[in-house]
Amino acid sequence: MRRIAIFDTTLRDGEQAPGCSMNRGEKIEVARKLEKLGVDVIEAGFPASSPGDLESVRAIAGIVKDSVVAGLCRSLEKDIDACGEALEKAARPRIHIFLATSPIHLEWKLKMTGERALERAVSAVKYAARFRAEVEFSAEDAFRSDPDFVCRVFGAVIKAGAGTVNFPDTVGGAIPDEFAARIRYIKENTPGMEKARLSVHCHNDLGLAVANSLAAVAAGADQVECAVNGIGERAGNASLEEIVMALRVRGEFFNAATGIDTTQIYSASRLVSQVTGVKVPPNKAVVGENAFAHEAGIHQHGVLARRETYEIMTPESVGIAQNQMILGKHSGRHAFEDRLTFLGLTVDSETLEKVFAEFKDLADKKKTVNDRDIEALVRGAASAPETWKLDHWAVNTGSALGASGTIRLLHKTGVRRKHVSLGDGPIDSIYRAINRIIGREPELELYEIGAITGGSASQGETMVKILWDGRRYNGRGVSTDIIESSIKAYLAAVNALEWELTREGG
Repeated sequence: MRRIAIFDTTLRDGEQAPGCSMNRGEKIEVARKLEKLGVDVIEAGFPASSPGDLESVRAIAGIVKDSVVAGLCRSLEKDIDACGEALEKAARPRIHIFLATSPIHLEWKLKMTGERALERAVSAVKYAARFRAEVEFSAEDAFRSDPDFVCRVFGAVIKAGAGTVNFPDTVGGAIPDEFAARIRYIKENTPGMEKARLSVHCHNDLGLAVANSLAAVAAGADQVECAVNGIGERAGNASLEEIVMALRVRGEFFNAATGIDTTQIYSASRLVSQVTGVKVPPNKAVVGENAFAHEAGIHQHGVLARRETYEIMTPESVGIAQNQMILGKHSGRHAFEDRLTFLGLTVDSETLEKVFAEFKDLADKKKTVNDRDIEALVRGAASAPETWKLDHWAVNTGSALGASGTIRLLHKTGVRRKHVSLGDGPIDSIYRAINRIIGREPELELYEIGAITGGSASQGETMVKILWDGRRYNGRGVSTDIIESSIKAYLAAVNALEWELTREGG
């Protein structure tokens, strides 16, 4: 079978989507998971876009060894220099250059002729070739470009040193049959195409990103650019998990396979959902909560008789466990550590002590602690260092009284501070009190609460996003009390803000 390379852009295109921003620690955590997943290329960011992005790419490049680490840049020397600097310590670096080739982009965005764009593309690739790195060139908005012009550009950049050329459907307007036809045309009419890999990058504006990507593979594409959970600009990118499992389940049709360890898919999906605060829809293919659920009687009967009646892949194949060890208040450290290992969760000894203690506290409050509970505990422990820690809280509320919130926080210096505030409800009053204590009033951009599992003893999971000085900070909180989970989530976001300001000397 042909080997299809998986180019993951979760940390670049995915992370730049509204509401999906991650801090450097979260990006490193996701990069480690992507490496464990076995992706061929990790696009770690856009180094020239900000000092923070450059540092994140540099940090990831210094850690990842098994996957290629790529940085995106415009066809400008200063961008390429930033990319080369960020990738200096990468074991397998790739400089990913893009330049639009469609008439609408050339006229209205770049304000240059096609010939000038071709010259710029060649010049950029030659400049990038000076660095110790692979070079990939993307013709932005290629699907709406003249095919013969794209072939000319691709032929020229391959001759200049590009080892991969990427054909994006930037605005997600292609239909699978015509996209496949375009890929075949590019393969057959690009001079020197046999010397380079042909990649595709499809957006999901019409819900066809995965279908277009698979059609391209059938037509001869060598690499697919995608993101975990399909996150990305506007309606998102092609979903990594859907492409990979389609090629695994229907490999004989495509005569193609990937090198992905599919048993890591579910945990990768959960991690990306947790660090971005963007939930996976229940009916999402492969990784949704309902992907392997059967409620209709006829379906249940069929699955019990033979799973293949209604399942074309097993839950275990994507890393969803079936036979789970039940953890409760009588479970010991060994069983807890074993469950962490099974779930692919790695923590240091100090964090382990903290998480195990929280597990014991939770086990006293509910009968059993399941995998989602454990994931939530570990994610909470992995957040930014605690500048502020919850010490005590209380609320008084009623239909005729309004709400008052009392909170006492412990600062990392050992100082306790307390404040009481009025608000439109218990959460509003508590958040106002926290703002008075920390001396900042960030904008609450998102507040979302749900149950981690079913039942009255379930933990409440709260996700918040706050905005301060143009930057977003995510926070998650879990507790069997929804007000407490809301407080923990807000404090997690506040601590991420305080940590970043401390690092910057603010």
